[in-house]
Amino acid sequence: MEEKKVPLRMCVACRVMKPKAELIKVTKNKDGVIAAGMPEGRGAYVCRDEACRSKCVKSRLFHKAFRCAVPDGVYEVIKNDEGNA
Repeated sequence: MEEKKVPLRMCVACRVMKPKAELIKVTKNKDGVIAAGMPEGRGAYVCRDEACRSKCVKSRLFHKAFRCAVPDGVYEVIKNDEGNA
């Protein structure tokens, strides 16, 4: 029996490919940038690791990933995430 292929995504902070389920997804769609749930749109991912989340917030890495201004509320959600989906 074949094993299922695990989707991999790259963390914007550490640039390491990890399984999609282990990352926090931030999405940009026509309504703006969202850091909750799994809405459709262009996505960027960050590890749940404290060091990666801190680097992402400090360097404003989602600004670079989406090439637009990202609300501070998105970074607050990332900074305060303790492993929640």
